[in-house]
Amino acid sequence: MASATASALSSTSALVDGRATSTRQLGPAPQCVGLPPLVSPPQAAPQTRAQRAGAYCRKIVRNVAAIAGGESMTATIAAPEESAAPTAVNGEATTGIYITETPEFVKTIQQAWDKVEDKYAVSTLALAGAVALCGTAGMISAIDRLPLVPGALEVVGIGYTGWFAYKNLFFKPDRQAFVAKVKDIYKEITGSSS
Repeated sequence: MASATASALSSTSALVDGRATSTRQLGPAPQCVGLPPLVSPPQAAPQTRAQRAGAYCRKIVRNVAAIAGGESMTATIAAPEESAAPTAVNGEATTGIYITETPEFVKTIQQAWDKVEDKYAVSTLALAGAVALCGTAGMISAIDRLPLVPGALEVVGIGYTGWFAYKNLFFKPDRQAFVAKVKDIYKEITGSSS
């Protein structure tokens, strides 16, 4: 009986250190399709410390020259790798400084800020508004985590929306009165006469 077990065991596995290991081949290993290796972009020669310092100094000189020349503060400085040698563009010498036009809304904001007499009070109110906004967001987040409250508030909101639409939007005379009221409030806020 032991010889039959040993012969059966020898046909399917071999004993190694008292443990049976399988000698059967499971077929060829699965083939894996790999992606080609990524080609790294060509690297520029590493700059020495002196080259980096020189590029930084050239950048500072361009900034000082731009400010001293009365150019706009919205100038974009050329990258340090670019040559600092003057080049001719449309017959004018440039040193790698590119002037960009300030967007119209920035100009409008600057003009409005220049008209403000009490900048300290306006800044304080803006900061207080930002703090109030963060506090309100935290409070709403805390209420939203309470059980049943968000659902109840949603039902109240849906009910109020339905009541408002019924009272102001369903019937033509009510709708016309509502539109006139909105236009009056708009004129009052903007100060326009039309």
